[in-house]
Amino acid sequence: MGIVNARKLSLSEEMTSDFCDFTEHPQSTFGEMLGSNVSKTLRERNGTSMSSSCGSVSVGFPITMMVTGMVGNSLALTLVYISYRKKENKRKKSFLLCIGSLALTDLCGQLSTSPIVISVYRADLRWERIDPSGNLCAFFGVCMTTCGLCALFLASAMAIERAMAITNPHWYSNNMKTSVTKQSLAVIWCLVLVFAMLPIAGVGKYTRQWPGTWCFISTGDTGVPGNMFFSITFAALGIFSLLVTLSCNVVAIRGLILRCKTKSGTSQSSKQWERLTTETVIQLLGIMCVLLVCWSPLLVLMLRMISAQVSSHECNPATTVTSTNVSGREGELDCKFFLTAIRLASLNQILDPWVYLLLREILLRKVCIVANAVSNCSIEDPKENQVVLDALNKESQVCKNLCKSPST
Repeated sequence: MGIVNARKLSLSEEMTSDFCDFTEHPQSTFGEMLGSNVSKTLRERNGTSMSSSCGSVSVGFPITMMVTGMVGNSLALTLVYISYRKKENKRKKSFLLCIGSLALTDLCGQLSTSPIVISVYRADLRWERIDPSGNLCAFFGVCMTTCGLCALFLASAMAIERAMAITNPHWYSNNMKTSVTKQSLAVIWCLVLVFAMLPIAGVGKYTRQWPGTWCFISTGDTGVPGNMFFSITFAALGIFSLLVTLSCNVVAIRGLILRCKTKSGTSQSSKQWERLTTETVIQLLGIMCVLLVCWSPLLVLMLRMISAQVSSHECNPATTVTSTNVSGREGELDCKFFLTAIRLASLNQILDPWVYLLLREILLRKVCIVANAVSNCSIEDPKENQVVLDALNKESQVCKNLCKSPST
């Protein structure tokens, strides 16, 4: 279908179309959903903008993201491993497990998908050259779904733990065990993997997405059994996870500020509280901003495309890129924006280790210091409070030195 339309263009446009076309053949022609006038207008627009569209897709993006992601997550895993072996406090080990699991999940996602994307670029954007059977597309989709949702749920788990440690430190100290953390992480991974495998079992579908270098959930193929359920569930789970993370972080920030107000004064203890509160609040706000910026565009756009019954795999420049409910220009923009949205979600895998661990020394130190300080707020003996803060300052310095060691 793409080749037939390309022959109607000039010779130079035909060569560009052949290079950019990823030869996707949907089960039902997307043109059946369109009015003839809209189709003609959009084809004319695509004919004049193929070169610019293809030029905007560069192999430099996946290469850069893979290298930076591998460096950051590998460094984070190394730091977590060193810290985990040295720590005896169960609360610290629990949070280190969460941080390490997030870094491992992000690293696995990059290692399993980025080489495929780069290979497709080297094959002139023709997926079938590296995957004649088509099975690699399903594998790519499973990896994208599993690692994406796991990262979101792990962020939610850490947000819940932070909120409990700050708002109810006594219960957290007595009940939070390393075994519970390990079981929770295993449950998250298993459930998300089972969900991601549903298209393999016939519920939903993974399809190649524009410009043909990656595979993801189809949002517009209503002919596939359970496809609407699968795509809507993915978007709903992602949004739910974001809301949980944001809500728990807001609760944690509120708890910190209230505690800081009750400890206001000129003593060393009060100044320590103010510093810890400021640092932790800034970091929590940074985590919230990164999650919103990286994931909101993809999840919101998925819901929009589901409602319009449009999928990015129909964004072949030589074919029509819209539905009866969306204008041609909007459909064209959605295709480019969907690629940008998935790159933002992938960017989250790169930013995670830096936001949670590397740039802020170690979030574990912040949470444990605050949790211990909150736990001792009810003790009215100022000398004991001072001893606790002095000990925490020493621990803080040890963590700083530990965080600096891998980079020297």
